[in-house]
Amino acid sequence: MSHYQIINNTIYYDFQKSLDLITQKGKALYGQHFHLYEEDRPIIKKLFAYFIRNNQLASQQGIDLRKGILMIGPVGCGKTALMKLMPTILQAHQRFAIKACRDISFEFQKDGYEVIHRYSKRSFSLSPGQKKPITICLDDLGAETNIKHFGSECNVLAEVLLSRYDLFISDRLITHATTNLNAQDIEKLYGQRVRSRLREMMNVIIWPKESRDKRK
Repeated sequence: MSHYQIINNTIYYDFQKSLDLITQKGKALYGQHFHLYEEDRPIIKKLFAYFIRNNQLASQQGIDLRKGILMIGPVGCGKTALMKLMPTILQAHQRFAIKACRDISFEFQKDGYEVIHRYSKRSFSLSPGQKKPITICLDDLGAETNIKHFGSECNVLAEVLLSRYDLFISDRLITHATTNLNAQDIEKLYGQRVRSRLREMMNVIIWPKESRDKRK
């Protein structure tokens, strides 16, 4: 039986069946040892409420559907895996790309400032009479380094985030991100302005410090 049903053009998701589908996909991607941990269920519920776009559930979970998701947690807790797997339960047009921040910094070394536009001003699909924002998840924010392009050093991700914030305000461009950094680390690396913008454009979901490393 499907994890959702359509009634009067509205999609209704079954939470447990959705978890079963995510687990099945997780085993296919990461191996038979993969499973969802009971201790992570509060975070999974927040993500579920967000991604199925259920206003009532989102309100109960303290989630603003107008914003993106910022996942903060220790190494190996499962941030990236969940962001990759949650779209499994969604319709194809609701899914989004995940881009490693390290790869973006390497692209800057090769292509220069064009990369900032690539992940901000050009994050739209154009069709006749329509400009549709393209959601992206910036994975492992803070793992990148400031790389020079022809001698010019740039905090690439800070510029990408600030540009995407402007487009969040003007065009409702949604950005997700995962990071091992805490709020103070984010401010130190990207500046107070970026830290403030992140809180405005994303729902901050923080994993407990004691979360186990699922990679072990």
